[in-house]
Amino acid sequence: MIIAIDGPTASGKGTIARALAAHFGLPHLDTGLLYRAVGRQVFLAGGNPDDPEQALAATAFPDSLLEDPELRSEETGGLASRVSIHPAVRAALLERQQAFANQPGGAVLDGRDIATVIAPHAPAKLFVTASVAARALRRWAEMQGQGRTVSREAIEADLAARDERDANRAQAPLRQAPDAALLDTSAMGREVAIATAIALVEKQLASR
Repeated sequence: MIIAIDGPTASGKGTIARALAAHFGLPHLDTGLLYRAVGRQVFLAGGNPDDPEQALAATAFPDSLLEDPELRSEETGGLASRVSIHPAVRAALLERQQAFANQPGGAVLDGRDIATVIAPHAPAKLFVTASVAARALRRWAEMQGQGRTVSREAIEADLAARDERDANRAQAPLRQAPDAALLDTSAMGREVAIATAIALVEKQLASR
């Protein structure tokens, strides 16, 4: 059983994916973390994330980099969005993601092209979204809790820029798969969003 979850940054898809994995007893992969690792590797090498060749070279990042806490930072998120537009980078990470999705027993994956590219055959698909304002407020609160000082306006501008890049890139743009259930979490708390997601997935599985 494969559960494919797509959506923009800070929509709640990661939280929902982890909850679904726990509920159904499946392994989980945050595919965005792979792109964050590539972006971080470019930064550590002193490279340019907008350069296709330098970004591709960074896909050979060591597995240990996936444990770097800086991967969760806003700065690295921006770098991930920039390297993800390169077709060669996406191709280099494609096999790794598909192997995880197709492992015996299934898996839960979240990202931006899971239901459309990585696992279009998944029996359960969700597109998790929220307004830019709601997403910025969540990210701002999260960063405040980490002791980071940043304005909500700056976060909104960054999220809008990422949305623009992700939705308009030439390869595997962010979009809702035709058969994916839409889940707008703008006005939902964590528990309600998770419960709604579980119900949507169970409904899709029951219809198979």
